[in-house]
Amino acid sequence: MTFKINTKPIDGHLRILWPITLQIANQNDLEPLWKHLVSTYHYLGHRKLLGHRLKYLAFSRDRPVAALSWNSAALKLRARDDFIGWSNEQRKIHLKGIVNNSRFVIFPWIQVPHLASHVLALNIRRLRRDWQERFNQTIWLLETFVDPARFKGTSYKAANWKLIGHTLGYGKQGNGYVHHGSIKEIYIYVIDPQFRKIIGCEQKPASFFHRPSLFAKKVEDLKMILRDANWNPDLFPEMNIAGHDIEMIANELVNFHSQFLSCFGRIEHQRLGLAYISGLLSNIKTKTAEAIALEFLDKESVRSLQRFMKTFLWDQQALELKHQSLLAESIACPDGMINTDSSEFAKKGTESVGVARQYCGALGKVENCQSGVFVGYSGKKGYGLLSSRLYMPESWFSEEQAKRRMNNLVPEDLIFKTKPEIALELIRKIVNTNLFPARWIGCDSTFGSNWDFLESLPENLYYFAGIHSDTRVFLNKPRIGVPPYKDKGRGPRPRKIKVLPDQAPPQTVSEISKNPAISWKPVILDEGAKGPILAEVACLRVYPSDKGLPKEYPLWLFMRRSENGQIKFAFSNAPEDMPFPELCRASTLRWPIEQCFKEGKDQLGMDHYEHRSWPAWHRHMLYVFLAHHFLLRLRIHYKKNSNPDISSGTQVNHSRLAFAIT
Repeated sequence: MTFKINTKPIDGHLRILWPITLQIANQNDLEPLWKHLVSTYHYLGHRKLLGHRLKYLAFSRDRPVAALSWNSAALKLRARDDFIGWSNEQRKIHLKGIVNNSRFVIFPWIQVPHLASHVLALNIRRLRRDWQERFNQTIWLLETFVDPARFKGTSYKAANWKLIGHTLGYGKQGNGYVHHGSIKEIYIYVIDPQFRKIIGCEQKPASFFHRPSLFAKKVEDLKMILRDANWNPDLFPEMNIAGHDIEMIANELVNFHSQFLSCFGRIEHQRLGLAYISGLLSNIKTKTAEAIALEFLDKESVRSLQRFMKTFLWDQQALELKHQSLLAESIACPDGMINTDSSEFAKKGTESVGVARQYCGALGKVENCQSGVFVGYSGKKGYGLLSSRLYMPESWFSEEQAKRRMNNLVPEDLIFKTKPEIALELIRKIVNTNLFPARWIGCDSTFGSNWDFLESLPENLYYFAGIHSDTRVFLNKPRIGVPPYKDKGRGPRPRKIKVLPDQAPPQTVSEISKNPAISWKPVILDEGAKGPILAEVACLRVYPSDKGLPKEYPLWLFMRRSENGQIKFAFSNAPEDMPFPELCRASTLRWPIEQCFKEGKDQLGMDHYEHRSWPAWHRHMLYVFLAHHFLLRLRIHYKKNSNPDISSGTQVNHSRLAFAIT
C-alpha cells in the first residue's frame, strides 16, 4: 500500500502544531498507516506486539507527527520488580496492572522542541481510560526501555518518568532466554501512587537507584582535591601539569566521569568511582584500592573503596555499555577492526579468582597467574578496549574448588569455557551493539590457530589471525582419495581419506618463508615514535592443512619480516582480489590492543590490583578502560584547542594523536 505523506519540514515553537490530537490505530483504517510509519522511521521497525496492545497516531491538524504503541508488560524485570517490591506470586496476579510503551517515534521532518514529552503526556492522560474500555483492566504503572547507545531518555524525563535501572541484556526466545547484549535503561511512570497498597507489598528499603545526599559534600571535596592531585606526567606529555593545565585536567575528569552517573545507585558510589579512576591516572607508585583511597579519600574510606569494587550495588554492565557508546562517538569508522587478545597477570598465592599455573605472556613461561580475554577496537580515528572476561581454568570448576568459587563471588551458573569460546561471545556481544562498524576481526595465534573459532566468526567480517610458525599449509590444493588397498593377510580394514601419495605434502609456514622463490616487498607499515616502521611483506594464497587434509577454501598467508629478521605469520579469509595495501593496513590494526596492554600495565595500574573476587577483577579492568578512554578524549580536546608552546618556542606536535592511546 502506498501512502502520500506530507514530509515538509516543520520547526519552531510547539504552539505552531496546536492543536495536537491522538487517534487509536487498532483494527481500523489508520492501522496500515501506523505500520508503515513505524516500519519506516522507528529503529526497531514494526513487529507483532505481545498480549493486549493499543496503537496511537498523533496528528497536528491532518498531518501525522508521532506514533506510539502500548502492550503487555515484560514478564520478569529485575530492576522494576525490586522497585515495586512484590513477590513472584504477587507479580503473576498483578502484572496486568503494568503497560509497556513499546514504540514511540517523532517523525524526522518534525523538529519541534518539547513535542515528545507533550505527546507522551497527552497519551498517558487518555491511556488508562482506553485500556479499561478495551480490555477491562485497570493500569497503575507504565514502563519503557530506552537504548542509551541511541537516546538519552530526555523526553521521558521531561514527562516525569523515572529511571530505575537497566535490563541485563537478555531476550525471550522460545521457552527460554538468550543473551543479546543490548542493555536498555528502564523508565517507569506511576499512574496510581497507591499501587503498592493494591498489591499488598512494600518497596525494598535499599532501592538500587536511591540517591541519598549524605555524601554530596564529600563528592565536592574530592573535586577540590583533584585540582592538586599528583597526576602522572607521562600520561599528559602535551600539557603543563605543574601549571594552568592541571585544573583543566581535574575539571575534564569530573565532567567525563559524570557521564556515567546513571549507572550508580548512590552519590557515594560516584565519589568512590571518581577516586578510583583518579588513582589510575595519578603518579602514585602502587595503584591498589588501599593506596588510591589513602591518596584521594581518607583512611576511613579504604574499606569502602574495596567494597565498591567487590560488592556495592552499581550497574557494571550499564557502565560498560555507556563507555562503549561514548567511545564509539570518537573512534568508530566503517573500515575498523574488532580485536581480541589475552593478557596475563602474575599472582602469588592460590586464593585469587581464576589463578593457576598457566602460560604467562608477561613472563614468557608457565607461572602462577590470572589470564583475561579482552576485546578492543581500532581504526584510523583511534583505538580502545571495550570488554573483558576473566579466564577460569577448568580446575576451578571441580567440587573441591566450590568453596573458593563461593568466596570469590563467582557466578553460580558459570561453566568452563576456553579462551576462544569466551572471545567469540565477547565479539558477538560487541557486534550486536551496532556501535562499532568494522571490516576486520583481528586476533593472535591463541585464537588464530583454532578453526572452530575462526569459522564461527560473524560472516560479514574478514579475519586477520596470527598463526604459529609450525602451521602447515598446501601451496596448491592436492587431490585426496582412498589409497590403494594392500592385502597383508589381515583381512579388509576401513580406509581413511588421505592426500594421495603422488601429491606434494604440506609445509610449515616457516619453511615457506625460507623459500628463495618467495617475493618479499618492502613496505612502510606505519609511522612510529622514532620514524617509519619498515618491514618486508609477502602474501600468497594457500590451503591450510587441517588434520592432514586441505581446507576446501584458500586463505591469504600474510608474512611480515621485521628489520631484526623476525617473521610473523597470519591467515586471512579476505577475498582473492583484496588489495595488497589493505592487507598491510589490517596487519597494523592488530597492534593497538597490544599497545593498550602495555600502557595499561606501565602507566594505568592494570596489573597493580590486589582484588581477589570475580566482580572486583572485572570492575578494575572496566575502570582501566575508562582511564584509557579519558586520555583519548582529553587529547582530542587538547588537539582542537592547542596553541604554540610558548615556553619552548615550538609548535606542539600532535602528529601521533590519530592513534591516541585510549
